[in-house]
Amino acid sequence: MNLRAGTAQVDISPEQPMYLWGYPHAERISTGVNDPLYASVLFLDNGDDAVITIALDLLYITAEDTVEIRNRIVDQMDIDAANIMITCSHTHSGPVTVDLLISGSDPIVPAVDKAYMTQVKNRVVDAAIAAGNSAVEAEVAITSAEIDDVGCNRHDPNDARDPEAGIIVVRDAQTNNIFAVSLIYCMHPTVMHEDSTLISSDFPGYTRKYLQQHLGDDVTVIYHTGPQGNQSPRYHVTGQTFAEAERLGNILGTSVAIAIDNLECADYNSSPQIAAAIETVVPERRTLPSLADAEANLTFRRSEFERLKAENAGHGPIRTAECSVFGAEESVFMASCAENGSLDAALEKYHDFEVQVFRIADTFIVALQGETFVEYSLNLKEKSSAQAFVICCANGETQGYIVTEDATGYEADNALFAPATGTAMVNKAVEMIKKLETGN
Repeated sequence: MNLRAGTAQVDISPEQPMYLWGYPHAERISTGVNDPLYASVLFLDNGDDAVITIALDLLYITAEDTVEIRNRIVDQMDIDAANIMITCSHTHSGPVTVDLLISGSDPIVPAVDKAYMTQVKNRVVDAAIAAGNSAVEAEVAITSAEIDDVGCNRHDPNDARDPEAGIIVVRDAQTNNIFAVSLIYCMHPTVMHEDSTLISSDFPGYTRKYLQQHLGDDVTVIYHTGPQGNQSPRYHVTGQTFAEAERLGNILGTSVAIAIDNLECADYNSSPQIAAAIETVVPERRTLPSLADAEANLTFRRSEFERLKAENAGHGPIRTAECSVFGAEESVFMASCAENGSLDAALEKYHDFEVQVFRIADTFIVALQGETFVEYSLNLKEKSSAQAFVICCANGETQGYIVTEDATGYEADNALFAPATGTAMVNKAVEMIKKLETGN
């Protein structure tokens, strides 16, 4: 049977003023919408198997909400739960969607608005069903683009980054009109900072708009964020403005559009293999510093921040140092939680992390929970026996970052799980790719 594909997109923007989440100590109550937050859905069915990818313009989603959404879709569609992927773009200009432990150190951050999350889940389920119902005979092509000048490693511009954007293009088999583009790119969507009070998907929203202007307004762009834990636009922006978000979004959109324009008819596949699998790994808890050591680290981070400001070291280094102060503050809070026993209670439900892999033709899409460092994307691609693209912030959160062994500063100080967890997820994904590749 030939491929059938469908898409849907629904607005999940808050309908009333809400706290905008993503920056510590910032009283950001939304005053309007610069660009909508969307749930974007792609449905693919080759007759033997089907998959659904759902991309949310949100910071995080819980594993519990993921399970609920999957189960509700399964109840109404002929699809397995393992074949449904739910990812978050990780915009820092959207509402609170997860109650994080470290939010307890910041009294400004409110609890999750359950009414809002109910609205989101209802709309996501409806969109998934609509995508399935809209399916038409289709063809799929997979390509990639090298991206420069959007962002880099936020600790050192010369350190690790993954410039490859994975691109899945779907077109109508009868008209050859493109109607869906799925995009995976490893970069924090954090052009907008704590002084902005407008709801926004940040630069990915402008990439979406650029591609629609280039390909057609009816094209659904499903944007997934790849491992971005240590990736940021901070060394590439001239300010935290929507004009800058648009500029960076257009840079990404231009490179993606060129890659799509370079596709030939022979690149499209009307009967791709489709398969999916989910397995889990047991996360390893990080050994936290003592409260005294955490407090000493905070003193050091504050002094470094003040030193760099006095030296006019530039936006990138100063912002990195400021974030390191935030991380050190959160480390002090977590150390105190470890001492009083509340840390164990908060992490009790984090007993396994999900690794999900989709096969589409000869390409594999890997979805990892949490904010993983970009090195895990690079490592997985190196180890994989086939072309692979990696997504993070998928199917649940991990109470923050999954860092590497040599990580220091903000992310390392507030990580609750050890780097061995990231390595285990990569190794598991590589095993799963081999199984799906060989059919064993």
